[in-house]
Parts: sequence; C-alpha cells; structure tokens
Amino acid sequence: MHLRPLGNTGLRVSEQCLGAMNFGMLDWGIDEKTSLDVIASFLDAGGNFIDTADVYSKGISEEMCAKGIAGKRDRVIIATKGHFPVVRRFGEPPEHENALGSSRRHLTAALEASLKRLRTDYIDLYQVHCWDAATPIEETLSTLNDFVRAGKVRYVGLSNFDAWQIAESRQLCIRHNWEPFVTAQMQYSLVRRDIESAVIPVCERYKIGILPWSPLGGGVLTGKYKADGTGPSNSRFGPTPDEANAWRKDFVNERNMTIAAAVKKVADRLNTSTATVAIAWVLHRPCISSVIIGPKSVAQLKENLAASSLRLTESDLKQLDEASTPIPTYPSSFIIRNKRNAGGYEEELRRA
Repeated sequence: MHLRPLGNTGLRVSEQCLGAMNFGMLDWGIDEKTSLDVIASFLDAGGNFIDTADVYSKGISEEMCAKGIAGKRDRVIIATKGHFPVVRRFGEPPEHENALGSSRRHLTAALEASLKRLRTDYIDLYQVHCWDAATPIEETLSTLNDFVRAGKVRYVGLSNFDAWQIAESRQLCIRHNWEPFVTAQMQYSLVRRDIESAVIPVCERYKIGILPWSPLGGGVLTGKYKADGTGPSNSRFGPTPDEANAWRKDFVNERNMTIAAAVKKVADRLNTSTATVAIAWVLHRPCISSVIIGPKSVAQLKENLAASSLRLTESDLKQLDEASTPIPTYPSSFIIRNKRNAGGYEEELRRA
C-alpha cells in the first residue's frame, strides 16, 4: 500500500486507514473475531494506520484494536478521539454533566481511559471529535499541547470543525506556540462534497492533512440501496425509508442515487466494484493524507484496498465530477464567479 505524509509532518501513513467504528457496534457492527481478522488482513496488506474513538461501542472498539495490534505496536500508527460521552448507545445521556465536551477535565480523563483500553503509553494521533462551543478553544488547544509535552500524544488533530474554527485554532497555536492540528477528519465522498467550499482551502493553506470518513457515503455508493430507497436489513440506514431518520434522508435520496449510478458506469467500464471507484475518487482529491475505510469483512477490506491500485483517467474523473459537483452557495458562488486568476484582471487592464 502506498504511504503518504500525515499532514505537514514527517510521519508516513498508509493512504487507506482502517476505521474501527464497526468493531463491536450494536445492531450493524461486527464481532470480535471478525474485527481481529480484518485488522490482521489490513496489516498483512501493508496498512499501518488505524482510527478509532472512545465513543465507539463504549470503548470496546479501542479494546479490540489493542488485541489486534498486540506485538506490533511499534509499526502501527494509532489514532483515537475524545469529546463525546462514552455511552452504550448514541443518544444516551452522559454519566454526569462533565463527562463530555472538549474541556481540560474531560479530555484528560478521556485520554487516560483510551490509553488504558489501547494498552499503550502514547497515542500517535489524538483528535478532538467535534467543535465544542461551550469550551473556550484556548482551553482545548492548551490541553492538547500539554498532552504532547507530557509524551502521551505525538500529534493532534480535529474532526467535524467548520472552516473558520480550523483557521482560528491554527492562528492561536501560532500565537502561543502550541502544537497545531496536523489533520482534519471530515466527512467526504462523492455524495457529500460540502468541505470543498471552505474546509479544503483552509487545510491547503495551513498544510493540514484531510482524513475523509464515510468515503462510500454511508454505503450508498456501493449500490446496496435501490432507486426506491430500500436497502438491506443489516445496513446502517435500515431496509426501508424512514422519514424520522435525518441521516437516511441525507444519504438515501434521488440525487445520491443518480451519483451512485454514475459510479457504477465507471466501475463497469473498468471491470471493478463501485466501492473501489468511490474510494479511488477520494484518493485523487487534494490534501488527502489517508482515507478512512470501515469494512465489515475481509472480503470488503480487499475490495476497498483495491482502490489504491486503481488509477482513474481524466475522463473518469470528469464523469464523476459532473454527476456529483454541488451547486455553490453564497459567498462561495460570488467568489468563484469573480475569481481573480493570473492573467485575469491584470490582462484586462493592459488591454484597456
């Protein structure tokens, strides 16, 4: 598997990262044996980067990762996250009022718990799982800096931040000489290209590596959902349309079915799977350090990893872009329309 720099660092990670969210997850996750088989196959294929979080299966995911890398810790880059309350099911209330968020108290407790579950004395990449409007960002950043200075964390990253929040964080780190965010773990796929308008540009400016999650659009790009919105019973969004499920409506809709059809056309022409094409497209995008995949079996893992050897042509990329490019919103639309290119306004002035 190809290696890429982790953001603007000297660390090299496999361009596909094994996402461990499914490990031990209730309802639609996978059991311990399958999880360990997937980890072993990923490492055998040359992967060296695994991403988990304390909130995944109430810490069970981290424990499974520890078992999967036993005796191989030195060669594996481990990323985990803290912020959300560690509960049995999503939506349950936290244990107490301070058992969540990005405060110094909670992140410190979360890190210590993750270190114990992962059976390690350091985390390679520790990420803030979401922006916390209730905690001053200075408190969060100084806490992360202390983690690095204490040797418990090597690098720090963010997840689910808006563009202005990323920019403000970087400027504060520059001002106070704190450890900066080196990665941004963001939702990104052919069906969710929202980050292209602002997040990707700010990450390019500050050389922050993007770690896309859900590159298959919640499974929509695998072709498992039909035009009428129905899908398999063991899928994340369930077998039938559910108007109360906001996540399902975001992913399983007419627009995304059209995009999935375009992906299938490219996949059929290249004699490969739609999942392979969808991941390969993300790998072709700018600023990508590693794409987070979440296979539920060794077979799915191999299908995902095939994307690393698939080279999409300009024609393939154009076809996929035309089917999926979102309509720009203001102010992006205004800026794009009035973009000042080299030889643009200056050339017009010379002609005048």
